[in-house]
Amino acid sequence: MKSVCVYCGSSNGARPLYAEAARAFGQALVDAGLALVYGGGKVGLMGVIADSVMAAGGRAIGVIPELLVNKEVGHNGLTELHVVPDMHHRKKMMADLSDAFVALPGGAGTLEELFEVYTWAQLGYHQKPVALLNIDGYYDPLIAMLDHTVQEGFMRQTYFDVLQVDADPAALIARLRAYQPPPQDKWAENRNAV
Repeated sequence: MKSVCVYCGSSNGARPLYAEAARAFGQALVDAGLALVYGGGKVGLMGVIADSVMAAGGRAIGVIPELLVNKEVGHNGLTELHVVPDMHHRKKMMADLSDAFVALPGGAGTLEELFEVYTWAQLGYHQKPVALLNIDGYYDPLIAMLDHTVQEGFMRQTYFDVLQVDADPAALIARLRAYQPPPQDKWAENRNAV
């Protein structure tokens, strides 16, 4: 593993602990010898984690769509900043450049990006780890909802377990490194029922 894609908010959130955790995760990436791949902005948690990585002497690679360069204020102090035509190109390039995916707190955009790569893992499009840095229980409601999908028969426990969760940055990176994708075929059960 050489690089980790981080999805997170373009705002700092309501409490200072979110920015503190983003800084800590940036430092943990550098300590682990991992490059940051992220959305390329210099505002919110996106900017906090990028600044943390750069200040610690690490590599930060941003990927930002043309439309958002001014809105998210593209970060000019990165190792690399790729300006791409649209969100589809952004997400594909971020995925191609990354060996793992981690969501820090964020809103709808963060969740959309997380769920895309989480779904890709379930479908077998990639075998990279997908994770949540669960800062102060931020993702507890989401984890409960995903557990509910298992209980109601819409997702297997195997695919629930694909999502790695930890509140500690170094521990989460260790989980990413130790991750083993499930060997199961998502459709095996349905084929056997026919």
